[in-house]
Amino acid sequence: MRKTIIQGGFSHKLRSITISGWIAAKVLIRRALGRRLVAEWPFLVEYGTLYIRAQFNHAFRLSSDITVSRAYFDSVYALLETFPDVDVRPTGPGEPRGHWFMPKVRHSDATLLHFHGGGYTFYAGVSHHFAACLAHALGVAVFAPDYRLTPEHPHPAQLEDGLAAYNYLLEQGIDPASMVLCGDSAGGHLALMTLVRLHETGLPKPALTLGLSPWTDVGRRGKSQFGNDPYDLVQGYMTLQFADWLKGGQALSDAELSPICQNFHDLGPIYLQAGGKEILVDMIRDFAATVAAQGGRVRLDVWAHMNHEFHAYGDYLPESRDALARLREAIAWALGQPSRFGADGCTEYDCLSVELPAQQ
Repeated sequence: MRKTIIQGGFSHKLRSITISGWIAAKVLIRRALGRRLVAEWPFLVEYGTLYIRAQFNHAFRLSSDITVSRAYFDSVYALLETFPDVDVRPTGPGEPRGHWFMPKVRHSDATLLHFHGGGYTFYAGVSHHFAACLAHALGVAVFAPDYRLTPEHPHPAQLEDGLAAYNYLLEQGIDPASMVLCGDSAGGHLALMTLVRLHETGLPKPALTLGLSPWTDVGRRGKSQFGNDPYDLVQGYMTLQFADWLKGGQALSDAELSPICQNFHDLGPIYLQAGGKEILVDMIRDFAATVAAQGGRVRLDVWAHMNHEFHAYGDYLPESRDALARLREAIAWALGQPSRFGADGCTEYDCLSVELPAQQ
């Protein structure tokens, strides 16, 4: 079921609708002339990539007032499907801000602590919707905290909120052996940094950590960070601005804030997914290699023709269906349940034991 959200100020809505129509026409003409952006992409992926990129670019031009920037980005967006089988409820007084996403049909006893993407600066409607998509596709309870955003709240606000969310789940009586840390893009950064901080503070580690197109280095790394700009919905310059906002003028090095510079030995299995056309793919590959060199347990699957957070296409795209199915299998594997979680042609690194992990 498709649904289009149109909201906010008139000028934002008018501009967004105009840009949407112009990009749709442009893509149709280019494809009629045999000039697809990526030969393997259907129309909707090419249109969606160019539209979201245009929205992000204009939102950045408005970022002198970040509230206006966020309102513009959220003014017009489309949902390819809705999830009436997922109950959504906000947390109450005394609990960390966020939402529970509860599927009516559970496929696992796992609880997913999911950190949304958006460069630590945006919590867009599509990000909220993606948490529902995960609950629906994975058949698990999902808690998505509404952590503090930059530039108003620089580091360590997000990490503090990540730890608070993890402690909240422990206080709810959730066994860490059935807990899965997860995050997409900047949320993947937060999941990985939270995993490190759990170890430093003596808290129990989760059964599994998932990184979906995770941001693993806040500096410059790899040719793809700018070389894949033509194919991605986020752009290389945005990562550097997000990093500046995260630092907030503090004397913090890139290494202090980058997962790739942390030690993940003995922190439990990490499963990463990425698209071969996204700007972050080189740093994700480097991160997987780094964790493997540390003796950590990591697997990376890459879909060659996909870009950033292609998972959001849900059932519409075969690659996103495949990625979500693998996440479901990975969770079953981590909890010691029967699964078909195994390496194949998408797998670039596989340092996970072929045996089921021991109880943690």
